[in-house]
Amino acid sequence: MLSCLTVLVYFNNIFLLSLCKPAHVTVRDSNNYSRNNQYVTCGSVVKLMNVDYRVRLHSHDVKYGTGSGQQSVTGTEVKEDVNSHWIIKAPTGKTCKRGEPIKCNDIIRLTHTTTNKNLHSHHFSSPLSGAQEVSAYGKEGEGDTGDHWRVMCDSDYWERKDGAGIEPTYLSATRQTYGRPISGQYEIVTVSWPDHNPVLWKTMEGIFIHPSDPVANSHVHTEL
Repeated sequence: MLSCLTVLVYFNNIFLLSLCKPAHVTVRDSNNYSRNNQYVTCGSVVKLMNVDYRVRLHSHDVKYGTGSGQQSVTGTEVKEDVNSHWIIKAPTGKTCKRGEPIKCNDIIRLTHTTTNKNLHSHHFSSPLSGAQEVSAYGKEGEGDTGDHWRVMCDSDYWERKDGAGIEPTYLSATRQTYGRPISGQYEIVTVSWPDHNPVLWKTMEGIFIHPSDPVANSHVHTEL
């Protein structure tokens, strides 16, 4: 059974990433599961998997040959690839305390840990399907407001077990795959409507930092 939440990014229009957390994601340190541990927190590093195509959100130092010309974002079937890690950060120009729970309606960034660029969307056509392109953008983790994602959920905080609402434009994957040098990786796009589109994502492997951790240096994690 999946439980879902919804994350929006603002760039002229609203873009949405629907996230789900499977019940088995976290390896807990004890049988006493602290209430604090149910939240997604600032500084956590996660992999996101598309439910329909079972590919993880991925990026690498390969630029699009068309559209924005920015660093490409794809979906990969390889579970162990280190290029699929994204860190949850505060919006541009702001900070958040490591281990601090993300509140519903907070604005965050998803920064690619290997290249230090942010998940980004705009109105260029995607190279394979002609939908809206998704890229990784910025320098040393700093980009612009096109990197900002608003967490939309029903409770006070972004809880890894709870559901959330749905908004009109969604992060998605297509069935189309790239050739060399990223052969077999799936195209990642945004689409206007969820109907018949693979717009659901799970939080999978990661390092989940919690506010109860001493100076947020310890963590609950899964295989990365």
